[in-house]
Amino acid sequence: MSADPKPTDPPLPPLEGWALVLGASSGFGEATALALARAGLHVAGVHLDRRATQQNVERITQEIRGFGREALFFNVNAADPDRRREVAAAVARRLAERGRGERVRVLLHSLAFGTLKPFFGGGPDDHLTQKQMEMTADVMAHSLVYWTQALLDADLLGEGSRIFAMTSTGSTQVWRGYGAVSAAKAALESHVRQLAVELAPRGITANALCAGVTDTPALRKIPDNDAMVQVALRKNPYGRLTRPEDVASAVVALAQPCTYWLTGNTLYVDGGEAAAG
Repeated sequence: MSADPKPTDPPLPPLEGWALVLGASSGFGEATALALARAGLHVAGVHLDRRATQQNVERITQEIRGFGREALFFNVNAADPDRRREVAAAVARRLAERGRGERVRVLLHSLAFGTLKPFFGGGPDDHLTQKQMEMTADVMAHSLVYWTQALLDADLLGEGSRIFAMTSTGSTQVWRGYGAVSAAKAALESHVRQLAVELAPRGITANALCAGVTDTPALRKIPDNDAMVQVALRKNPYGRLTRPEDVASAVVALAQPCTYWLTGNTLYVDGGEAAAG
């Protein structure tokens, strides 16, 4: 038996409805958008890209359409409340135009934008600032709550909807320069638990997904990421890093109707990396 299982198309029934992916243009967001489209969902994606990386977004939308799904992408700041309301309204209008009673089946929060610097620099001018700390928490944690509120207000979430938020082991571990993001990830996991309890009467689940160390653009920005990679390769029972496709496959499986009783958790999608100590 191979020590490195390859993802295959599982014998699962096709999904119906839409996915809204926050951070859809790279890493976990890109892989999950494509996997959910392959599984049957239309995809609304939120991303923030300059002209230089827009070509990759166009490739992703073309792949989604190649599966016979709609791709409705928005190049906006996901933490801007006005843009958030505009996106929710635009998605609601498109679903109303289709006239099929569709809703957002999956909301994936995969926003990786924050400040990576120590709390204490060489002097007062080099310290992590209040503005940087608050921005990091707003984008990487609190925006999950605000997006969920916006989708509920637009009647886009309902019975059977699944909310997933990408966290990391940095929520409980100390990495150089990761303090603001670590606090945001800890808050994100807390928000997931609160969402799970408050949304249970509506039949909506919420779970955090903790991937193993994965070679994404976000990882490459973390100080000493090379050392993190080497530690992960040594610890992981499969002897490799987690891949975005590993997480995407898990989301497809977890989006199935039979997972209705699974909520309020932090689920490790890491091939046993965390368990290996």
